[in-house]
Amino acid sequence: MASVLRWLWVNRNYFIIFITPFLILPLPLVVPSPEARCGFAIILMALYWCTECMPLAVTALLPVILFPMMGIMESGKVCVEYLKDTNMLFIGGLLVAIAVEHWNLHKRIALSVLLIVGVRPALLMLGFMIVTAFLSMWISNTATTAMMLPISQAVLEQLSATEADADEKELREGQDNHAFELAEVNIKQALDNVTGDKPNNNPDMEAGINALLERRRREREAKYLRLFKGMSLCVCYSASIGGTATLTGTTPNLILKGQMDDIFPDNNDVINFASWFGFAFPNMVLMLALSWLWLQFMYLGFNFKKTFGCGSKNEGDKDAYRVMKNEYKKLGTMSFAEGAVLVIFVILVILWFTREPGFMPGWATELFNKNGQYVTDGTVAIFMSTLFFVIPSRLDCSCLASANDEHDEEAEEVEEGGEKPKNDKKKLKGTPTLLNWKVVHERMPWNIVLLLGGGFALAKGSEVSGLSKWLGQSLAPLRSIPPFAISLILCFLVGTFTECSSNTATTTLFLPILASMATTIGLHPLYVMLPCTISASLAFMLPVATPPNAIAFSYGNLKVLDMAKAGFILNIIGILSINLGINTWGTAMFSLGTFPSWANATNVTSTP
Repeated sequence: MASVLRWLWVNRNYFIIFITPFLILPLPLVVPSPEARCGFAIILMALYWCTECMPLAVTALLPVILFPMMGIMESGKVCVEYLKDTNMLFIGGLLVAIAVEHWNLHKRIALSVLLIVGVRPALLMLGFMIVTAFLSMWISNTATTAMMLPISQAVLEQLSATEADADEKELREGQDNHAFELAEVNIKQALDNVTGDKPNNNPDMEAGINALLERRRREREAKYLRLFKGMSLCVCYSASIGGTATLTGTTPNLILKGQMDDIFPDNNDVINFASWFGFAFPNMVLMLALSWLWLQFMYLGFNFKKTFGCGSKNEGDKDAYRVMKNEYKKLGTMSFAEGAVLVIFVILVILWFTREPGFMPGWATELFNKNGQYVTDGTVAIFMSTLFFVIPSRLDCSCLASANDEHDEEAEEVEEGGEKPKNDKKKLKGTPTLLNWKVVHERMPWNIVLLLGGGFALAKGSEVSGLSKWLGQSLAPLRSIPPFAISLILCFLVGTFTECSSNTATTTLFLPILASMATTIGLHPLYVMLPCTISASLAFMLPVATPPNAIAFSYGNLKVLDMAKAGFILNIIGILSINLGINTWGTAMFSLGTFPSWANATNVTSTP
């Protein structure tokens, strides 16, 4: 019986794939309407996404099959939804991230900041959280976590090793200062407790020292196990939190942008890089600070003198600092390629912020967008990322010099009577560019492009079939509930759902429904869509919830219970922070207190 159950569990994906469609088939058969047929497709995709019985990107392609066969949309119109301006923004942003990773610029930035922060436990944790969050704003959360965790482990291991050496040195050699005299009294008292009498002979003294060393070793291991846990959690959590700060920081943010442009095409570009940053960055800083305080309380306590290290540095701090310093030295001086990537990155961010800042006309408005939205954030992203394939990775004459050296060597061989080799001639190669397509092809997550497109296709299908309108009418009773309560409840619902499902799939499924609900009850769509989008990134409780959590868990220091205890409180902190933001500066930024005219059009109600 046990072997049969194991076989069923191992092959569960096949059963889900083939049985699920038949279980929900009565829906379109009993209710033969476009809304029911579209509902069948969405429920099927939701179950496939939640169980991950098929790759998420493959499930995202199902509308190409189901919508035409069910008479919901023509195949050509479905396929057009898979590559939109939002996808271009996503690809451009990722090309920048790949260039930063390829030339190790992110590691140089991280180590530079950590060298400034120092190695005292609380400050070290804060430093790692700040660096990880900042890098996650621009490059993938997974890559950031994978880079930062080994650095944190190396620093803590050095601190632990140095403390162990100091303990043994203190007990075996002693120090000629007043501090040691005080410590010696404690040592002798401890030895009395261990040996049971005064350590008058050397064997007893040696045994007592060894016993005391063993006790200190156990205490030290317990202490650093807590530190390892706290540092691992602070890195993976801050990666998820940092990704919420920018429009390109994580996929759910781009899904909101795409859904808003698709469902409400006349929204006047209400969500762009600058507006998103204006709302999400202060919220990210607030969440990061509160998360640091909670992790500090859980794993370090609030002994500020000890954890912040008031006073002079000890030998352990210097050794740990030396570890980071050596890692930084291994990077060498900044190369031309790193400098070029940094300049392109900075220019891109400036262009994003100034394209349409909101409080004043941007450069795109004055130059290109007087009669429509011709230039978008996606245009800027693709333009700047194209430069990586144009600018050389170094400016020197090494190739020419090597060619001249080869020519001179060949001439000397001929003079000495040797024959010039015919097949060993080296080809002169040009200087490589900052990026090449091989590197991009290996690192670009193309599956996310399809996942984004699948969400847009679902949204369009819901709109065309009338399912959005039906959902909106069904949710009309929510009008009697205060808006802040609606937002809070929905954030908790999305935050719970994203713990066991991909954050991309969660936002793809929820956002169209939320848009329908908002237009039906006369609520600004962003009032519920924006906080729920950020809540989808708050997957803190389970190792399988998000890749950064899985990477931290793989180091072996954490248990599921450790992550669940820390993550549960962080989920609450995050959701409360988001709702504080949406009801204060968010309301002022987006005029959330009034229902916008662009959401009033009956032909653009939302989607699941």
